[in-house]
Amino acid sequence: MALDNETRGIIDQVLSANKVVLFMKGTPQQPQCGFSATTVSTLEMLIPDFMSINVLEHPSIRDGIKEFANWPTIPQLYIDGELIGGSDIVTDMLQSGELADALGVDKPESDTPTIVIDNKGLEVMKKALDSQPGNALHLQINAGWSHTISLGPDKGSAVQATVGEIQIHMDPWSAARADGLKMTMEEDLTGTRFSFDNPNAPPPVNQMTVQTLKEKLDSDAKVILIDVRSDEERASASIDGSRHWNEEAMQLVESSPKDAELIFHCHSGGRSQALAESIRQRGYTNLHNVIGGMQAWAAEIDG
Repeated sequence: MALDNETRGIIDQVLSANKVVLFMKGTPQQPQCGFSATTVSTLEMLIPDFMSINVLEHPSIRDGIKEFANWPTIPQLYIDGELIGGSDIVTDMLQSGELADALGVDKPESDTPTIVIDNKGLEVMKKALDSQPGNALHLQINAGWSHTISLGPDKGSAVQATVGEIQIHMDPWSAARADGLKMTMEEDLTGTRFSFDNPNAPPPVNQMTVQTLKEKLDSDAKVILIDVRSDEERASASIDGSRHWNEEAMQLVESSPKDAELIFHCHSGGRSQALAESIRQRGYTNLHNVIGGMQAWAAEIDG
């Protein structure tokens, strides 16, 4: 299918409006091919979020992006409007440091972190390594503070931490996020898994009652209250002093200190929790979600 002017215009607009764009199959949360999944996990090692386009939902873009870039496969990663490449190229660039340079992310010092693993966890790891000679245990901590421990080929990782008889292999970014990490093997009816207690991760999103929110607003405390709801919802009712989540509010958050008090609310608390979690991944440490949202505010504070 030839690339028509309308599709070209859409692609140009997306690339000009976003620093990092990934054309992929599926979404970052649910990739629909292995190459897309690998590219997403590689990007997430360095940055917590980026623009993604699911080409499976847009057939014209799925075909058009191949002609647009003269690149026959998907996924395709663009940074600052320039094609970087597909999965293999992106992975190689992570290892060489070129991807960090392209994204404007500083490469951390490759210090060996201190990691603590409980005895049960060490035993499980040793059994896994003994059953697959030649493989190594790899720890990845991405920019969104998601922890993954896996068994795979020894590729000569930049950092290796020894815990008991076990060696943990890491890239420099994971190593920088891992110092003081405690790993515990937990077991329940669904099976066994590691839990991760990482002192470096941003604290969780706090839950705030509408009564506490009213007290803060009445005291003229310096807080930023973000309303995640649509224009139509805000037109029917809103909290005085709240800001609509739009481009202006995004710029305000981005220009605020990482410890600024940011409060999010929506109709019942679900959408605002999701937004607060995404902001948390960027390193903000004083985030609050209003329990029950506007529904609770109307029922308990201002009907």
